[in-house]
Amino acid sequence: MNNSVTNTLRLLGAGLRALLVLTLVTGAIYPLAVTGIAQALFSDTANGSEIKADGKVVGSSLIGQPYNLPLKKGEQTPEPDLRWFQGRPQNGLGVNGVNTRYKLILSGATNRSADNRDLIDWVTAAKAAVVRDNSTADHKVEPSEVPADAVTSSGSGLDPDISPQYAEIQVHRVAERNGLSVARVEKLLKEHTESRTLGFIGEPRVNVLELNIALKDLVAKS
Repeated sequence: MNNSVTNTLRLLGAGLRALLVLTLVTGAIYPLAVTGIAQALFSDTANGSEIKADGKVVGSSLIGQPYNLPLKKGEQTPEPDLRWFQGRPQNGLGVNGVNTRYKLILSGATNRSADNRDLIDWVTAAKAAVVRDNSTADHKVEPSEVPADAVTSSGSGLDPDISPQYAEIQVHRVAERNGLSVARVEKLLKEHTESRTLGFIGEPRVNVLELNIALKDLVAKS
């Protein structure tokens, strides 16, 4: 066997050994090490920031979800279940106008400009619905009280949080629908309002799923 063939076989052997070693290190050892460290130090985050209620996973603190009544036959869009605090409007309409974004975990903005007629009509209708749905016999929501996040979706369309202002205008409606006092629901909201991260990053916010879980527990105890 001449030297050129010997050298070729030696190089092929070295390449094969390197491939096996790198496959073992990068394909098995490194992923397992990273997974182990993540589970040991950040298990909640590593598992998707799951939120549990009654021992079951009901969602993630990072992804919003709808709180709607069951879709009835002939309806194109489900109606919100007004016993619960509602999150931000969703982007992207599915078949026949039924919004499937949360169901399919689709993320994205409307990509419509501020002067787009469809967007203006959606926001106008959403604002009227917020005023209508959250006004009660003893409390009238004024259009000027409706914050931007009550009528616009986030860039992802999956924002799990709302502003304290949007949550506040829902308090009277939630209290009335669940037979609770306004003061008790306001206290619950205050307990679930998060301040700015590190005191200066972002804005105060309310995680809707966590708030609704606490509301469910409060209703069960009342």
